[in-house]
Amino acid sequence: MNRDELKQRLKHLLIDGLKLEEIQPQDIKDDEPIFVEGLGLDSIDALELVVLIEENFHLSIVDEEVGQKAFASVDALADFILASQEPATSPQP
Repeated sequence: MNRDELKQRLKHLLIDGLKLEEIQPQDIKDDEPIFVEGLGLDSIDALELVVLIEENFHLSIVDEEVGQKAFASVDALADFILASQEPATSPQP
């Protein structure tokens, strides 16, 4: 999945998973904040979104600092997911 496809999937996940019935994917700007002034999400939504991301992409949000960076915007979340899914390279002997 490329970055643009991932961002579209994330927008649909936000809308469906958080039941944002009045919002369409095209209403969510890639570079705007997801929380507060962006989509108006609160701390309960944040917890639900963490669970959705962890379950759908099989990764962990290890702490609040990582979460704040990852959930800064759809762009940031896509970058976080893509970076988390890159195969780890082992050091050469």
